[in-house]
Amino acid sequence: MNSSQTPRKGYLFIVSGPSGVGKTVLCNAIVSKFAPDVVYSISTTSRAPRGGETNGQEYFFCTAEEFEKAIEREEFAEWAFVHGNYYGTPRRFLVDNLEAGRHVILNIDVQGAMKIREKFPESIMIFILPPTFDELESRIRKRNMDSEHSLRHRLENARKELDYRDQYRYAVINDDLDAAIGELTNIFAEHVQNRQAEQPATK
Repeated sequence: MNSSQTPRKGYLFIVSGPSGVGKTVLCNAIVSKFAPDVVYSISTTSRAPRGGETNGQEYFFCTAEEFEKAIEREEFAEWAFVHGNYYGTPRRFLVDNLEAGRHVILNIDVQGAMKIREKFPESIMIFILPPTFDELESRIRKRNMDSEHSLRHRLENARKELDYRDQYRYAVINDDLDAAIGELTNIFAEHVQNRQAEQPATK
């Protein structure tokens, strides 16, 4: 391929925010709007698939032993052991897509985001905020998925995560879903269009 035809690397967008703030819905909306230029990062996990989950779609599924061998081979940009299972971000997935000129959106907690930023310092960091903490608690309670003890633990973690918002380039308040999607769309459009404008002319 002629060097003038080599695509510019894509951007890595890191999206974080406390549990219950609506990150997954927002990220899915962005991928739908910008596909195939924007792809969703797929994590690897050692837990078993749930419901209709498919390998390579929601997650890359593997055994704990396979995951540990991948850690030894340094195949993850970041990883963590959570609730008895491993979760990690495959480095190769990120690199392959970014080098192909595709933009990657990574929905990840703040600890993982800080690790990713160390390895990909040009990442575009976006933090999703609730309109108020009381509203966040209300949303989590409406899920009706946690015991009171688990809910309190989740809210405690949320308060800690909110302390990281100044580490992010953008902050989007998810009060009205359509407005939040619109704000995120503008952020992505600016960067995607700028990168397209930088593409060298094809000879």
